[in-house]
Amino acid sequence: MRFGVPQERDWNSLDDEYFRDIIRFEFESHYPSYLRYPPRRLLWRENADWFRRMASKGWIAPNWPAEYGGMGLSGPKLLIFLEEQERWGIARYQDHGTLMVGPLLIRFGTNEQRERFLPPILACEERWCQGYSEPDSGSDLASLKTRATRDGDCFIINGQKIWTTMAHDVDHIFVLARTDMNAKKQEGISFFLVDLASSGITVRSIRDIAGHDELCEVFLDKVRVPAAHVVGQVNQGWALAKSLLGFERVSLGSPKMPEYGLQILSRIAKACGVEDDPTFRDRFAGLQIDVRHLGDIYHHFAARIHKGEALGQDVSMLKIVATELFQKIADLIVETAGPLAGLAGDTIIGDDTINIMAPFYKARPASIYGGTNEIQRNIIAREILELPSR
Repeated sequence: MRFGVPQERDWNSLDDEYFRDIIRFEFESHYPSYLRYPPRRLLWRENADWFRRMASKGWIAPNWPAEYGGMGLSGPKLLIFLEEQERWGIARYQDHGTLMVGPLLIRFGTNEQRERFLPPILACEERWCQGYSEPDSGSDLASLKTRATRDGDCFIINGQKIWTTMAHDVDHIFVLARTDMNAKKQEGISFFLVDLASSGITVRSIRDIAGHDELCEVFLDKVRVPAAHVVGQVNQGWALAKSLLGFERVSLGSPKMPEYGLQILSRIAKACGVEDDPTFRDRFAGLQIDVRHLGDIYHHFAARIHKGEALGQDVSMLKIVATELFQKIADLIVETAGPLAGLAGDTIIGDDTINIMAPFYKARPASIYGGTNEIQRNIIAREILELPSR
């Protein structure tokens, strides 16, 4: 089966700068100017036209192999694609389908699952969210309490998920649920693909400190899910979950958010008249170097994914570096703006209009979601450095 739209050329055969010119021309020529650098996650109704255009070009999944409908970009080309998205301020897609579900099914799914789920993801007809965290099972994900009980050719799921990003604006969710209550914590967990329109599902949004409602609670009450929508083997979902966490940490470790922060910082420095101040320039240059180094680390892990290699526990390092670097940049944004940082929403500074606090609000939870940075450090200490627990 052919998936998605055939690519017009082998992108990896192009010179990097020529490839960048092609991507940049597309973004600058067609992305709506009024959607650049949004201070929050946009709803599907706000950015659907752009991403449908990307889907029609075959550009919605730049990280997927070309044979499965992606652009098949190598690590360096993928980094260029992401850099140009950030440089032009393109809003983030509801991308759990392209970043997580698709790569998981390509690697671990059945042919039937790929044929059922990959085409609508590539066409933006089905969008996904992640049903992992629970009220008492965040960083200790293996302690989850959501249950799935076999009933003929279906499973019946009962439980609750929380901090589910954009659940109110998508139509599918992938869910971890316990299918063997007598097994050890990391065992007896299965991985389900669930339609949010299923009877028994309630989604409730959560308002955050910035006044946005990107996060949600999801309640599952006797939700019937076909057994054919279990990915991998029943009771073996923890290995898949860890694989997906690797994909997620590569995504969270992308230099795109620090690059976005540098864009805002540069604009604020110019508007405040400090862009040529020696002290500011020294600090800004240091952050630019750090972002470049982050790009090198990201390229290393992206190349491993492109080769189909399994990600090790060292990928936790990427998430730590990226999120804490973004926080440093956001802090300097607030410092540079001075008293103006106390103003909410779009603020006129000189000849520019900037939402000063948007990067700060985005940066604060970044070291928490996707597994707290404290947990990531513990993983590195235990699994990579083999340090004693006490």
